[in-house]
Amino acid sequence: MNVLDDTWDWLSDPAHWSGENGIAHRLLEHVLLTLVCLLISCLVALPVALVLGHIGRGGALAVNLANIGRAVPTFAVLVLLLLTPVGRLSEGPTVIALVLFAVPPLLTNAYVGMRGVDREVVRAARGMGMTGRQLLWRVELPLAAPLVLTGVRIAAVQLVATATIAALSGGGGLGRIITAGFNLASTPQVVAGAVLVAVFALLVEGAFALGERWLPVREQEGAR
Repeated sequence: MNVLDDTWDWLSDPAHWSGENGIAHRLLEHVLLTLVCLLISCLVALPVALVLGHIGRGGALAVNLANIGRAVPTFAVLVLLLLTPVGRLSEGPTVIALVLFAVPPLLTNAYVGMRGVDREVVRAARGMGMTGRQLLWRVELPLAAPLVLTGVRIAAVQLVATATIAALSGGGGLGRIITAGFNLASTPQVVAGAVLVAVFALLVEGAFALGERWLPVREQEGAR
């Protein structure tokens, strides 16, 4: 209980919330890093998954190749990138490592969602004279949206938790609070940093859960 009390005291100290090394600044850095990596990951993975899911070819190979990234620790990828010319960029190695980590769930869920669309619905849409592009955007993607959003949710939560590695390469984010706590041998600060990351991840999870509940309502309204 003493550690928990000390952790609460650390978190409730106004001095720890202000300044360049304060919680507010580190949280903003963490949010920005997460958003940038999630956006890049979506731009990389989703178009590939949607197209492959639409044409029904090459998807299994792409998914298997993407899942290989799950077997390689993100920290190991970060260390390797730091040894390359990319390591000279401030946030470059961290962004690349996190993007590679976030691509598999995005690619897998989007592809499975597209292939899970009822084939009878697809054939009916084709029979109505829809082009391939119209079929993709008006039929397949709306029906696959719940699984696509699930992939985005998984990737976002994973990025929030894993973005703490940015501190290991001199980047920002909540990980800096944890590493500073280790350097100062301050257990309350380490625990406080971990709590902040966990709470942030839970908030992101909750936001996406609300979004997934809201999506079917919008689909029903659109269908009317």
